[in-house]
Amino acid sequence: MARPWRTSHYVVAAALTAAGLVWATREAWPWRQPLTAPAIVVDAAYSDFSHALGRRETLSDVLARAGVTGRDYAGFLTAAKALPVRRLRPGLVFEFRRLKTDSVASRVSVRLSPEKRLSVARGETGWVETVEIIPWTVMRLRVTGTIESSLYDALDKAVTDTFLPPVERRQLAWAIADVYDWEVDFTRDIRPGDRFTVLLDRLESSEGERRFGRILAARVDVARTPEYAFYFEDSTGSRGGFYDERGRSLRRAFLRAPLQFRRVSSGFGSRYHPLLHTWRHHEGVDFAAAYGTPVRATADGIVTRVGHDDSGYGNLIEVRHVNGIRTRYGHLSGFARGLHAGERVDQGETIGYVGSTGLSTGPHLHYEFLVAGRPTNPRRKDMGAGAPVPKSLDAAYGGVREALRAQLEPTGPPAPAVAAARD
Repeated sequence: MARPWRTSHYVVAAALTAAGLVWATREAWPWRQPLTAPAIVVDAAYSDFSHALGRRETLSDVLARAGVTGRDYAGFLTAAKALPVRRLRPGLVFEFRRLKTDSVASRVSVRLSPEKRLSVARGETGWVETVEIIPWTVMRLRVTGTIESSLYDALDKAVTDTFLPPVERRQLAWAIADVYDWEVDFTRDIRPGDRFTVLLDRLESSEGERRFGRILAARVDVARTPEYAFYFEDSTGSRGGFYDERGRSLRRAFLRAPLQFRRVSSGFGSRYHPLLHTWRHHEGVDFAAAYGTPVRATADGIVTRVGHDDSGYGNLIEVRHVNGIRTRYGHLSGFARGLHAGERVDQGETIGYVGSTGLSTGPHLHYEFLVAGRPTNPRRKDMGAGAPVPKSLDAAYGGVREALRAQLEPTGPPAPAVAAARD
């Protein structure tokens, strides 16, 4: 009788154990699970869009397209202290953000320069300005190529978009042309097969952007004859320029042209005026360029006139130089900030911007070169040599020249790019 009792005892114990396990896992019973739904991810609450400042538009026109008008616009102007409202160039892109349920922008951003971004956002008490400084890293690199048709086409083949985007390659091409401004005419002196090598600084931002920085040394073969250029500045760093192998300056008293990006649309001499419909003597050179292109002083001098001229020049700047020479810059859209009569300007300094004021059929710069009051062809070549390296700095220049030459024309295996300091 004892054995059946034991058997039933074990059965009861097993049943109790199984019931205990079922009870312990009661939280996993389907009917005890809470009802859940996938998390709602709000990733499209805002709408981002952009507008570019059009020609003859003002800041208020652009902001009005984003709903910022009236008192709201006035508050924006009060907050945006870093925004140069009167010097905004056509084409400048403004980026906006707003709630999809709203028709008025809550944030406005604009890239003021490669190094600076301005953002103005709505806060609890109104618009609040934030200026972001964008760091750039400098890399020293070497570019070499062969010219078959033009310098730009050669750079286009030698330099990929990942190295420098097309716009920056164009900047590099014009920078090379500026270094050799009076030494080499890249449209006439170069033969197919001539080679060039350039040592340059390339800048890269924390956002992955790349742009051309500056040239430190270059070699251009002109009809198979090498022409060198080395950048050198004095110990104070206050004055620098390009010199050839013997220390002669490549700089001239006057730049060949007042625009970096230039195309001669009307030369010096007699021409048929497109507005007056008559033949008349053209006392300067016209350079076709995009509206707003910076205009450079072609030599050191003192500004004698800034303002509007009613005789046809439109907005005009006149600069007095040494030896009784004056230069005029006409049809400008505007002037450099703060420029005034009596101010001293340096060669290459931006003094105004290309426009179409006065007797003009389209955006271009009218440039005059006057000697003792007499209009003279500014494209002549006797523009006066620049000062050579001072005798006292011959040894210093020799050291810099050879250091740059070693990077420009390395004799051993190619060295890796050298990172320099932050811009």
